[in-house]
Amino acid sequence: MRAKRVGMIVRTSYVDVPADKTPMRILVAEPASAGGHFPGILLYADIFALTAPTVRAAIRFASYGFVVAAPEFYHRTEAPGTVIPFEDRDHAFSASLTILAEQFDADARTTLGFLAAHPRVRPGALGVTGFCIGGHLTVRTALQPDVKAAVAFYPTGLHTDTLGGSTDAQTLLHVERGGVAGRISVVFGAKDPHIPLDAITKVQEAFAKSGTDYTISMYDGEHAFMRDEGLRWNPSEADRAYADAVDFFRQSLAGIA
Repeated sequence: MRAKRVGMIVRTSYVDVPADKTPMRILVAEPASAGGHFPGILLYADIFALTAPTVRAAIRFASYGFVVAAPEFYHRTEAPGTVIPFEDRDHAFSASLTILAEQFDADARTTLGFLAAHPRVRPGALGVTGFCIGGHLTVRTALQPDVKAAVAFYPTGLHTDTLGGSTDAQTLLHVERGGVAGRISVVFGAKDPHIPLDAITKVQEAFAKSGTDYTISMYDGEHAFMRDEGLRWNPSEADRAYADAVDFFRQSLAGIA
């Protein structure tokens, strides 16, 4: 059954948690209704950090009955609350290069720990999603043993082994070795110039070797077709991708008490 379009009212807050000697700010979006326990979803932004479209994405997922935590992964070099304008790509790319794969991994553990301890998160029901570099981080975070479901949107750098300032991230190698314990869905845009068909084939081959419970889906869109600003946004395909992702999370996390 596909996700219903009518969702819950959502409340948001920001929490600063210790992370690698600097505070890491986390956006928390959760159903506003009193009481209840929900699956927890770690949501990664693209390289521009927690922009308005990313905040809306977190709220959208929360409206379907999830507690969403979106970390600011530039906390080591940027002030809390920093949002990089879409037109300032040089700033975004230079900021991403300051973070190494192992630092992303440490932040993943911090955010997953935060979600696991959240009083409204159902014990053991943890998932992860993200866009662009956040899609790569989603695949990488799915390697964590407590992650039961992941939806990675147009993950960049998987096929080239690049992640932030690391050029030997080896995320796909870890996938091939069976490192993903939960279920994972990987989403690509059919018209994405940054992730060509041979790159998608490489990703699919790695998952096929791994024995992982995975799906790979193609949508009629360019890179960032789900970002609800700019010319790349494809509203109908974004709606379809969100509905599919919500269904995937519900099915994957429903049996966890």
